[in-house]
Amino acid sequence: MAQWNPLADMENLRREVDRAFEEFGMAQGPANRVAFLPGRGPRRYPLINLLEDKERLYIEALTPGVNPASLGVSVLRNRLTLSGEKTRVTADVQPEAFHRSERSAGKFVRTFDLPVEVDEDKIQAEYKNGLLIVVLPKAEKAKPRQVHVEVG
Repeated sequence: MAQWNPLADMENLRREVDRAFEEFGMAQGPANRVAFLPGRGPRRYPLINLLEDKERLYIEALTPGVNPASLGVSVLRNRLTLSGEKTRVTADVQPEAFHRSERSAGKFVRTFDLPVEVDEDKIQAEYKNGLLIVVLPKAEKAKPRQVHVEVG
């Protein structure tokens, strides 16, 4: 007797729905596409941490093996987009020669909403040791304001 796997059925259904959208010309755009990471299920790439203090947002994006020259960071309103390309180290080896391939390569784009508005002119990004760190100063209207209370 075959064992029922509801997760496999859900994944098959998702693929059928994606295929139907593609047939009607409504394919998923880069903002909705999942990344090239292998695993039990597709995940977003790069994996990020989003931190906040009173003055800034901080994005730490795990991007080992990504060509720093290919990295792109853009902000429009309160949406951040990270893009880049992870190149294969052994470009001259044919795919059929691999016995095991767990490190994927290719282009990626990830877009997500930021929790507050940021000052787009003061954004800083640094790539160091496989970690992309983006510092996003909050817009003045997004910062908490102290209101003086008069006693009458």
